[in-house]
Amino acid sequence: MEAKIQEKTNKISVKIYDQKGKEKGTIDLPEKVFGAKWRSDLVHQVVQSMRSNKRAGTADTKDRGEVRGGGKKPWKQKGTGQARHGSSRSPIWVGGGVTHGPLSDKNYKRKISKTMRAQALFSVLSKKLKDGEIIFIDTLAMPSIKTADAVKVVNNLKKVSDWKIVDASKKPRVLTAIFGRDEKTEKSFRNIPQLEIVFLKNLNPFDVLNYKYLLIENPVESVKFLESRG
Repeated sequence: MEAKIQEKTNKISVKIYDQKGKEKGTIDLPEKVFGAKWRSDLVHQVVQSMRSNKRAGTADTKDRGEVRGGGKKPWKQKGTGQARHGSSRSPIWVGGGVTHGPLSDKNYKRKISKTMRAQALFSVLSKKLKDGEIIFIDTLAMPSIKTADAVKVVNNLKKVSDWKIVDASKKPRVLTAIFGRDEKTEKSFRNIPQLEIVFLKNLNPFDVLNYKYLLIENPVESVKFLESRG
């Protein structure tokens, strides 16, 4: 879908759709959020830091001083015709210690400031919008928990977007950002394998980049919240 963007001073005007795929109106998006410059260096730094923070850091090995046993010299120093050894727990022995192995005391945590995280998110959102990979829908609220109704909504949105590629994918391709907790909405959409549900307040550049498309509901309140993060 080609993004139909009209710049008005510091605003970007885009269409809002309803669950039937019909145009509901338009919304002016703040340029600082959806018109930001693409900063690959900042996005890379933030995403790599987020990936590093996800590491458990529990991998651990024992060196020759931590492996149990090996206190007795395997054989005498001379006269056997064999190489000299002082312990059977040497790294060159089976069951011995590990040389330069991973240690659990290593810290993989990286600090990401709120400003960096917000600017990286704005950069990613701006690129997504420019590429026509963001759709705004007025609401995703479901009257009841029914996946069939959610599928109808997705099929209707395919008519106004380039989501045809979603059908052939067995992995989630659409990141669906809902504004607030709604059990009926969450349970109706979570059974669609091509969609992944996330709360808007948890939206981050790492998740947005992992999906081809982004679906944002309740755009008025959502945009206000995103703008407040900057």
